[in-house]
Amino acid sequence: MNEDRFSQYLEHVAEQTKHSCRGMRKWKPFASMPEQYAGLNHVMEDLHKVEQPLLTADQQEQINYTINQAIHSKKPVQITHYKDGYIVTGLGVITHVNDQKHLLYYIDDVFDMKCDLPLNSIVDIRMN
Repeated sequence: MNEDRFSQYLEHVAEQTKHSCRGMRKWKPFASMPEQYAGLNHVMEDLHKVEQPLLTADQQEQINYTINQAIHSKKPVQITHYKDGYIVTGLGVITHVNDQKHLLYYIDDVFDMKCDLPLNSIVDIRMN
């Protein structure tokens, strides 16, 4: 008989807890104010941004040498470049360089797509 009353009590407590719980809403205090939520996301994204690094003449010369070497050998390279406040690294095979448009053309290793990249955004290129 005691066990019966205890199980009824547990069911009652479980039922009360289920109705009084607010779920995930309690962890999202700013979701009810979309403008403030969007503003906070924007501020958090800006915290991780960096300025474009300035390259020395030696670094630029090394990048040019590696580009020439990669074009002739058709070997994949690791390309590090600056884009919208972030330093991005990717793998690819350089196909050619257009000096007039200041663009580097390469085939992306991940998606096998033809891509172009402004030469002034390149931070580093390394042969794999």
